[in-house]
Amino acid sequence: MASDGPAIAAGLWHPPHSSRAIPARLVDIGGSLTVLSDEDDEKDKRLAWGIRSDIEISPRVGSVPRRIVFGNESVFETRDNDAVDAYLQGRGEKRSGFVHRLEIVRPRMIAFAVATIVLASVIYHYALPGLVEVAVLVTPPVVPEIMSAGTLKTLDQTALSPSKLPEDRRKDISDRFEKIASQAEGGAGRYKLNFRDGGIIGPNAFALPDGNLVLTDQLVDLAGNDTEMITAVLGHEIGHVEYKHSLRQLYRAAGVAGLVMLIAGDVGSGVQDVLTQGGGLLALSYSRSAEAQADRRSVELMQAAGMDPTALSRFFDTLETKLNDHSDTSMLSTHPGTPERKQAILDYARELRDKKVQS
Repeated sequence: MASDGPAIAAGLWHPPHSSRAIPARLVDIGGSLTVLSDEDDEKDKRLAWGIRSDIEISPRVGSVPRRIVFGNESVFETRDNDAVDAYLQGRGEKRSGFVHRLEIVRPRMIAFAVATIVLASVIYHYALPGLVEVAVLVTPPVVPEIMSAGTLKTLDQTALSPSKLPEDRRKDISDRFEKIASQAEGGAGRYKLNFRDGGIIGPNAFALPDGNLVLTDQLVDLAGNDTEMITAVLGHEIGHVEYKHSLRQLYRAAGVAGLVMLIAGDVGSGVQDVLTQGGGLLALSYSRSAEAQADRRSVELMQAAGMDPTALSRFFDTLETKLNDHSDTSMLSTHPGTPERKQAILDYARELRDKKVQS
């Protein structure tokens, strides 16, 4: 067969719908792209041919082999990307694809990545906190109610179960709870105490954004007969509601999810899930400053209600003795920093007592 004409590239030819690979070369014969065999027994045999408009040439992507697909669906494959680019350039066609051009400009990509990281860091540390505060200020009451209802429903379906505490024990705790709630912002009517068997959650108490508080049987058992200690823990949770800590944490988590979407693209309903699903709320840990604020509020509420303002410190004593927690971060994800916080509570209670004596 005729083989005159400029050779373009060497490679392998695959017959239509076959994995067989035949050594071959791509040449230009009279303006037609032609594949000629390089096998010894069929040297220069024409395997495929066609005019350029009927042939598909894959765009260049790094060092990935180029594929030239003919009208009969046979494929010529070559690693000589430069030769294919030279052929296309000679015809006035684009030399390489957009993806390849991005890949070969690595310094530009590195600079873009660094700029993205810096921008994300600035947004996270400066813009996001401000946006969170604005969101908290403009949030209508119905939003925390919706969040809390969804959270409690999810937890009741997955982790919590009805309380097994005796009725008289629940009444005793509820009566003391109403005393400190009456001293809190919004009065006793703003807060509702829910008793639950904690199951896998174990000994814990937590507040939902709308003023619903959950107290687990396991924490009551852990406290023994020290009802004032339980009341102090509930006062701490009231503090979280007053300072809107959980709402801030939720908006912050939603903001982080939004940042991820901005940088990495659409991650589905991430922001919606953060704002509406209960599991996400329970998993959020408060900052040390938020925990300190809630601790101090518990001391204030207990003193205002005529109860022991240092009772919350006994909760941390219990964690240390009964749960062997002597670390700076408690096994309870929402109550980190046991030793430091206990001392801070005692110091603040002493400070309030001294002020009361002086007045």
